[in-house]
Amino acid sequence: MTRRLVVPADLPARICPKAPPGAQQYADQLMGYVLWAVGMLFVLGVVVGIGGAVAGRVFGMPHASKASVVGIVVVFVAVIGYLVLPGIVRAMTGSGCV
Repeated sequence: MTRRLVVPADLPARICPKAPPGAQQYADQLMGYVLWAVGMLFVLGVVVGIGGAVAGRVFGMPHASKASVVGIVVVFVAVIGYLVLPGIVRAMTGSGCV
């Protein structure tokens, strides 16, 4: 049997991070809560933006209407970023092994 010499520089290349036993359930639950809260904030942002635009029209405040439309656009840009950025980060980090 041949023995391979372990060089310290090779050691980190074979280590992949893993959650401790039993911790993955709580990490998944926490991520579920965070994802749900972010989704609700997106919906709330659109509802507030629409409400502000309507209120700006009803009360004759064109600046409020314009600001509300900008707010709605910002929410949609944030949603697009929320959908695209995790894929970019995943592509940059690879498999997670160091």
